[in-house]
Amino acid sequence: MHRPYPLTPPATASDPSPPQSPDWQAELAAAERDVGRLCRGLGLAASVAAEAEAAAEAFPLLVPRPYLRRIRPGDSRDPLLLQVLPRAEELADAPGFSKDPLREAEAVAAAGVLSKYEGRSLIVATPGCSVYCRFCFRRHRPCQNSPADGVDWPAALAWLARADSVREVVLSGGDPLILPDNELAALASKLSQIPHLRRLRIHTRLPVMIPQRVNEALLGWMGDCRLRPKVVVHINHPDEIDDAVAAALRRLIAAGIPLLSQGVLLRGINDDVQTLARLYETLTDLGVMPYYLHQLDRVQGAAHYEVAETVGVDLIARLRARLPGYAVPRYVREVPGRPGKVILA
Repeated sequence: MHRPYPLTPPATASDPSPPQSPDWQAELAAAERDVGRLCRGLGLAASVAAEAEAAAEAFPLLVPRPYLRRIRPGDSRDPLLLQVLPRAEELADAPGFSKDPLREAEAVAAAGVLSKYEGRSLIVATPGCSVYCRFCFRRHRPCQNSPADGVDWPAALAWLARADSVREVVLSGGDPLILPDNELAALASKLSQIPHLRRLRIHTRLPVMIPQRVNEALLGWMGDCRLRPKVVVHINHPDEIDDAVAAALRRLIAAGIPLLSQGVLLRGINDDVQTLARLYETLTDLGVMPYYLHQLDRVQGAAHYEVAETVGVDLIARLRARLPGYAVPRYVREVPGRPGKVILA
């Protein structure tokens, strides 16, 4: 039997005390970037590692250790592993797939600001992330963990101050929560000073990847913000939610932060009704409102994840037959140029 992926060094005879859990920044710094070491740690075959090494040359590996601990050792088809391990299929050309499937380059309003929908604008707060999901629609953007790289904050804030039709700002990335809390608090304060802004929405995967990210500093500035932040957490599979993740989500909710979930319909990972029902029941029981189930954005390198829309529509119908309506997300696709998400079911 394979041992679980090692998180911390074992205690020694001279120091028998169990290791302390690192804080979120230490976990982010220690995230796995070496394909060979990851495959050895999970007991995967040498052929799997060789394939992953080749694909990682085009889009690198990055996975935090708390997430790796939830992956079944020795199982190359584990649904969590399939979201993060490079695969040969990423290198194949696929008709209809492109590097910028949402044509975001056409929506740039200021450095780091995208304006696609009426009344709300999105800030790509940082290209850095806590994990490189293999299906990410921004996978062809720079992926350095460099805070605020590419964002001209004075220009972005000045544009938002002039755009008096904007009521809501969405912080995205990468993952905005890899920024330090003092920087996020300062940004939230500056946004709060723009009188026509009413809401702040934060899209993140960090509470799932590194649950320690939900700390007192984060809850403090969110609770003090005039814009009443809402958090949309990206979760695709129920096995992503262990006790630590559940506790982190509960802490956000207990602090009065509205919490919603979004995910992507992914072939071989969550494209069956039992998995999705278990996911949405778990989230609902935790107090997280299912929000969106996205049809895959057709980004180059992710065609092998795509599920036919007819399958997705059928899955939503079957979910409605077994779950209360509030536990079923909207099944959507983003279409460039449309005034909002296209609801498929």
